[in-house]
Amino acid sequence: MELRINRRALVGLGLAAALAASSSAVLRMDSGTASSHREAPKIAGDPRNDNTDLYAFVSPDKAGTVTLLANWIPFQEPNGGPNFYPFDTGSRYNIKIDNDGDAKPDVTYQWTFRDEDQRGTTTFLYNNGPVTSLDDPNLLFRQRYTLKRITPGGSRTLISDGIVAPSNVGPASMPDYGTLRAQSIGSLPGGGKAFAGQSDEAFFLDLRVFDLLYGGDLTEVGQDTTRGYNVNTLAVQVPQSDLAVKGDPNRNPVIGVWSTTDKFNGSKYVQVSRLGNPLVNEVVSPAGLKDAFNALPPERDAGVAALVKRVTDPEVARLLEAIYGIKAPATPRDDLVEIFLTGIAKANGPIKADLNSQILNKDAAKLRPSEMLRLNMAIPPSKDPNRLGVLAGDLQGFPNGRRLVDDVVDIELQALAGAAQSGKLVPGLTDKVDKNDKPFLPSFPYIPLPGNVAVNQR
Repeated sequence: MELRINRRALVGLGLAAALAASSSAVLRMDSGTASSHREAPKIAGDPRNDNTDLYAFVSPDKAGTVTLLANWIPFQEPNGGPNFYPFDTGSRYNIKIDNDGDAKPDVTYQWTFRDEDQRGTTTFLYNNGPVTSLDDPNLLFRQRYTLKRITPGGSRTLISDGIVAPSNVGPASMPDYGTLRAQSIGSLPGGGKAFAGQSDEAFFLDLRVFDLLYGGDLTEVGQDTTRGYNVNTLAVQVPQSDLAVKGDPNRNPVIGVWSTTDKFNGSKYVQVSRLGNPLVNEVVSPAGLKDAFNALPPERDAGVAALVKRVTDPEVARLLEAIYGIKAPATPRDDLVEIFLTGIAKANGPIKADLNSQILNKDAAKLRPSEMLRLNMAIPPSKDPNRLGVLAGDLQGFPNGRRLVDDVVDIELQALAGAAQSGKLVPGLTDKVDKNDKPFLPSFPYIPLPGNVAVNQR
């Protein structure tokens, strides 16, 4: 296929320098690893607390708002009953926002859950008849949630008795799952929305990258490994003023976002999972640092020399050179420091653009390098989103936040190979999975409905 780079848009933002080495505005590519699925030894054995993906984007259908969406519990086989996939009632699930650049949370949206289980000793069934509404008596197991907004100034309960959209048992049990999804969307004070429930696994990729980077000769590409699986989703859609420093997104449009799980260990809550940019703990952190990264707060990232070195001298770039002969860029990789640790700004490194670093906020604190997903809320949604995001001139795409359509595997492979500093996309460096198998929805929470068909069929 042909990929046409929108150079005019890049020049307007100041990214021309990043593409200066590109000899042509037309590059040829063949038509992208899981974000954080089973990425660390400890969390791989605790799927209910395994945070798999994080998304942050300006809402395409509601001006002035941002949607934050995070997924948990990877690889849910739709027919995996009879208990299916509840959230952990002993954990706190968080989406955190740093708006001033000090790597500490300024706003946290926190969900906790409780069970309502009416099965007792009478049945093993999740439901004993068709479920047509969330309060249908045929639904024998349901979860409820409390959602809080936490700031340094205190905590406020936004929803005290929300109902989680149940697992999609099947067409006989839930003949109109879309109705159940719609009923589960809660309203927030000030006009926002919230959602908790099962969704389609919308992260698309070929996970056989772990077989020596697609078999060592790119023969293992083109199969969407997560096709047909489900996840559990937590999401909010809130006014930009709820997220910006001093409530002013015009002066302070950039936010940093990450998600965490805090698990109660009998005496206190302990952070056991963490996710910002996709793939970081999956393929940047070595095995010996993965559990530590999941427990680390962003404010401590810059002080872990071994972790920083994995960004400035990434293993994937060296593997691409060893296996495919794609020459690794010279180290230290200051371009990756911008993308993953400081945000992209002219003052931060070799990518000479003011895009998504908190130093662009008028009321920013002193920047503390830290791994998080950064979003410039002032950049409007694209009318025709490009799956390669900023690399293709679509400035609302990854790594400026992350949308559901962003092909983050291809983007990050290209970035690790040096595309952000050379301006050249490496032909053929792709997993040939460039879109989800289900279309994304036009309104909140955007992520497709969960499937109810077995992944493995004959």
